[in-house]
This record gives sequence, C-alpha cells and structure tokens, in this order.
Amino acid sequence: MSATIAAPGSALFQEAGAQPSTPAAVASSGSAATGRRIGDVILEARGITLSFGGVKALNDISFDVREHEIRAIIGPNGAGKSSMLNCINGVYQPQQGSVMFRGQDMRKLSPRVRLRRMAEMGVARTFQNLALFKGMSVLDNIMTGRNLRMKRNLLWQALRVGPAVQEEIVHREKVERIIDFLEIQAHRKTPVGGLPYGLQKRVDLGRALAMEPKVLLLDEPMAGMNVEEKQDMCRFILDVNDEFGTTIVLIEHDMGVVMDISDRVVVLDYGRKIGDGTPDEVRANPEVIRAYLGAGE
Repeated sequence: MSATIAAPGSALFQEAGAQPSTPAAVASSGSAATGRRIGDVILEARGITLSFGGVKALNDISFDVREHEIRAIIGPNGAGKSSMLNCINGVYQPQQGSVMFRGQDMRKLSPRVRLRRMAEMGVARTFQNLALFKGMSVLDNIMTGRNLRMKRNLLWQALRVGPAVQEEIVHREKVERIIDFLEIQAHRKTPVGGLPYGLQKRVDLGRALAMEPKVLLLDEPMAGMNVEEKQDMCRFILDVNDEFGTTIVLIEHDMGVVMDISDRVVVLDYGRKIGDGTPDEVRANPEVIRAYLGAGE
C-alpha cells in the first residue's frame, strides 16, 4: 500500500467546509468554481475484466466519463489503476467487457490498430514513468506529439522541402503556444534529460497536449514532485480542463489533490470497484475508508 495514502484528518476525510491546504487548493479553489458545463458521457468502461495468467488485475469494472469533467481513479498500489488506463487507450485488450468512446466499441480491432485509432479519435496519455527522448530538446519532444496531425510522410519530412516545410512551420507554431502555456519558454532548446524532474513532467504533459486530445489520461502526473511543483501541475491541469475544454481522467496518489480538483472519483481495490461518486460521497463511503485505513468491520 502506498505511503501517500491518506489518514484521518487528511484532505481525504476532511470535514466539509474546512479550509483546504493542499497544493491543488493553493493553485485553485477547485474545478467546481470554474462554472464549466459537464456534458454527456464521452467514454464508458463496461464490465472490464483483465487477467494476467491466473491473476485478475481488473474484475468487472464499469464507470463512465462525462465530457469536460475531471474524473479521478484512485486506489492503493496494485489496485489496477494503470491497467485500467491501458484498457482505455487501447494498450491492453480485456478478456471481457468493452471500452466505448463516443459510442464506438473498439473490441474488434487489433491492438496496434486500436491504439492508433484511439489516438486519432482524441485520446492522449501521459505516463507514470517518463518516456521522453532525453537527448532531444523540449521543443522537439513536444513536436513528436504532432506526428498524427502531419499529413506529409516521413520522406517529405526528412527532405524538408516544399509542402513539408510549410507544414512543419504550422505545427511548430502550435507547439510554441503549448510551450508558452506551460511556462517553459526558457527551456525550449534544452535537452530534456538536463531538466529537473518537475519540468520533465511538464514536457510530458505538453507532448500529450500537442495531440489536441478530447480526453487526456494522466497517470500520476504529480508523482515524485515537491509541493511547489504540485501546485504548478494542479494549475495546468485545471487550466487545460477549463480553457481547452479537455476531459481528464486522472490517476493520483495525493488524495488532497484528487479531492480538490476532481468532479467525480472511482475507487479501485485489488481490481474491484468499491466506490464511485463525488469527492464528498467517496469520503463518506465506509468500504473506501476500510480499504485505505485497514479498519475492521
């Protein structure tokens, strides 16, 4: 079980109306204050069951995600959170159940085609363990997120002539706007491997934003960050959701952050869903409290 799991008196079990002191609260008063209009269901997991050998990572998991909301998935280590994200974006094919995106079922597609199709339809993801190109600059790393948007093939891009040059200029302008948005202008030409960890996380977010996602999957975007870095990341997540209208599905161990910025929370425990609702509903759920605190019946 993670060392960051909340305890009584923490933000997870904070009394309603108490003054929040989490990084998210410092960055913003919470997503509910932005006046966003939560839309219809854009993504739905239906009865997802995923096994590795004889071990069930996910057991009949169902939940939906509504357009423009911040939907959190929480649970102790080993609960199946990252496996759930892998099912959503097409990396894993569950043995049972389906993921519906904009009403389309991706089950019949091969893993490679499904992964590309989900990306083309607007699902982007960041990873808990950074997969950046450490020797490449910030700008070039974020540019890799534009690959699916480029119409010229690799030969045209390698030759850098004619239409390929014009296309690259357009895409670089979009990337520069993302760099400005994430406040990393001073590092745009810096090799990513030389940046502090918190800034590398920001670059990872920028690469995902470069895909112009409708749904953004964030796998522990604040893992390993200090308080100041978490404040910044919370602010960017809220701004992406509010200003761009991007739907966000978030895995995060910092319960203060989750409860401050999420519209709804689904709770997993050893592959089972044990809670689903608003932050206040999840706080009050006895099964969730037992799973996190190990309390008896």
